[in-house]
Amino acid sequence: MTASVEEPRTLLALDDATRELVRLAAVVAVGSEQAIRDQMAFAHGGVPAAWVEELVLQSYLFAGFPRALNAMREWRRFEPDVSNQSDSPDVEARRGDGVATCSAVYGSMYDRLRHNIQALHPLLDDWMITEGYGKVLSRPALDLGRRELCVVAACAASDQPRQLHSHLHGALNVGVAPSVIDAALDALGDLLGAERARSVGLLWARVKGK
Repeated sequence: MTASVEEPRTLLALDDATRELVRLAAVVAVGSEQAIRDQMAFAHGGVPAAWVEELVLQSYLFAGFPRALNAMREWRRFEPDVSNQSDSPDVEARRGDGVATCSAVYGSMYDRLRHNIQALHPLLDDWMITEGYGKVLSRPALDLGRRELCVVAACAASDQPRQLHSHLHGALNVGVAPSVIDAALDALGDLLGAERARSVGLLWARVKGK
């Protein structure tokens, strides 16, 4: 799948719940525990609980286990019951899901991505597909478009321009309208600060211009 004006868009507007989810993704990635707690409180009741749960689960891929654990601890203050526990132990099924999801995100750059990551280390490539894109990002409780917006937010907040570049393209590839990405980045402005927001905006302008 590749992004083009002809492809149907699956996320055409930034609704309030998605806006708060994206902001929470940025805070989970770089914020203090108090900031995470405050943002959780703001999101609670306005964002579907399953979305928040999935965001926190996937955050270990982009922010590390310590931040994921701390964020889930804060979330349990608001939602003490664990949801979405299902996790298939079938490695081959995970790998198949991972290939499909990663292909959707990277589109025409998928083969090049796999080649580049395999050159870094074959295990990183396998873990990226089976663990990242298969076990985590293919879970059904949160759609791939919103997942990609959350990845964009995490990469923007943590100053990871290479990954941000890839996932801006990825959001387009999985059906997020450019206007929605515009709005999502605008929603992050006060969290990023002026300088970071400007650099993120310039990168997004280059992606849109391709």
